[in-house]
Amino acid sequence: MTNKILKYSSAFLLLTTIVFSGCKKLDDINHDPTKPTTADPQYLLAGAQKNAMDVLYSGLQNGYIGTHYAQYWSGNSRTDDSRYKLDEGNNSTLWNNLYRISLNNLNNVVRQNGNKLDDPKIAAQTAIARITACWIYQVLADAYGNLPYSSTFQLDAGNITPAYDDAQTVYARLIDTLQAQIKILDVTKGTLATGDVIYLGSADKWNKLAHSLLLRIAIRMADTNDAKAREIIEANYQQAFTSNDDNALFTYLNAAPNKFPFNDSEREISDFFVSATLVDYMKSVADPRLAIYARPSKDDQVVNGMPYGWASADKTRPAPGKFSYPGKQIYSAVMPGILMDYAEVEFILAEAAARGMNVGDAATHYTNGIKASIGFWKKLADDRSIDDSAINSYIAKVPYNASDWRNVIGTQKWLALYPQGLQGWFERTRLNFKKPGGEALFIAPVSGSMDPSTPFVPYRLTYLISEQTVNKTSYENAAKAIGGDVKGTKLWFNKF
Repeated sequence: MTNKILKYSSAFLLLTTIVFSGCKKLDDINHDPTKPTTADPQYLLAGAQKNAMDVLYSGLQNGYIGTHYAQYWSGNSRTDDSRYKLDEGNNSTLWNNLYRISLNNLNNVVRQNGNKLDDPKIAAQTAIARITACWIYQVLADAYGNLPYSSTFQLDAGNITPAYDDAQTVYARLIDTLQAQIKILDVTKGTLATGDVIYLGSADKWNKLAHSLLLRIAIRMADTNDAKAREIIEANYQQAFTSNDDNALFTYLNAAPNKFPFNDSEREISDFFVSATLVDYMKSVADPRLAIYARPSKDDQVVNGMPYGWASADKTRPAPGKFSYPGKQIYSAVMPGILMDYAEVEFILAEAAARGMNVGDAATHYTNGIKASIGFWKKLADDRSIDDSAINSYIAKVPYNASDWRNVIGTQKWLALYPQGLQGWFERTRLNFKKPGGEALFIAPVSGSMDPSTPFVPYRLTYLISEQTVNKTSYENAAKAIGGDVKGTKLWFNKF
């Protein structure tokens, strides 16, 4: 079924190219491609999901931005990105593809289905589209800060320069939207909607994901609005993911054009090395996932990370063969795109409990998170060397410590989020964690940052350069509101 959906959705990925911001020829658009004649909703939904996963796991966006800023990987020959020089092409593709294609497709699904919601399957499909959009909007809000939200997709009303909404206000709207979709999916329980690749249309599975996404949103605001975070988490955690069977995964196929977007099935990928930050810490605690996360170096046949941000022009840097590429599973053609998984939910609940929320025992959730992550990778990579004894031995090396919860939970959550670069980066900056015990985990780029505003880690991506001309007033208002359009500007949830 997934094969059939992807086969037909691929042709529709580029049908909806409305550009409400960042377009050079907005005034040339004389029709509204969001009208319901463009494509069948099921293919728009599948296309939106695939496009979002493709860009979020592309080597250009996940590789040169997400995994760099999370300090999972570092560049091989192209190292300016590791030193925080943001490639504008990669940046604009992230923004434009999520808005132009994915969010536009999803908006089109909602429009086309608007007068057919008495049909449970269509109601469920619409709810799935709205939940998918909430996921994407949170990614954009966490990457950029203030962003177009309430006035997007209004070309038919003549609005080609949408205002930027306050990111904290967008969060509130996303919460409202997810809660509304949960009510709809409660009514359509057992329904199978068409067009969904992630859960093959299961309203019940999407219901769990909506509750889980509410947890992600809530914990990210915990240092800013603890009361609201507590309210959301305590109200939703019992309906969220409870095992790896609930994981929200986009299934890729071992056939073009539906392979994992950054795979080495047809060529060697030499763009990135795993970072010494990741490898050295995993080695220090004998993490059983290391052999999956990274492969042995060519020269020494051992896993060896490269110190982060080491310029290729530095003549003291060892030859590339000394360092390890990401693991074979990470570059597999059938590596799934991870939207959210059970391990993340457990680490959210561990943190919530550590903060005093009524969600159970922090140590239990923490242990569950580690077991869930290792179990996921063991099954995915079919690594039979990882048994219960190895897992229990590992957990004994990284025990929960209530007095050091930020570092203990933060480190394990960061490991579990690999290779979700953007999510790992968001949590790195939000929690500002170190190794358990307080020793520094992350480093500044070895060869120095190329961005004066960002000596240690970026807190956001800059808005598209094109916005400064095609949407000048909105851009200037947004830049002023957040405190300056530079990567060193902390977003509203960054308090450390």
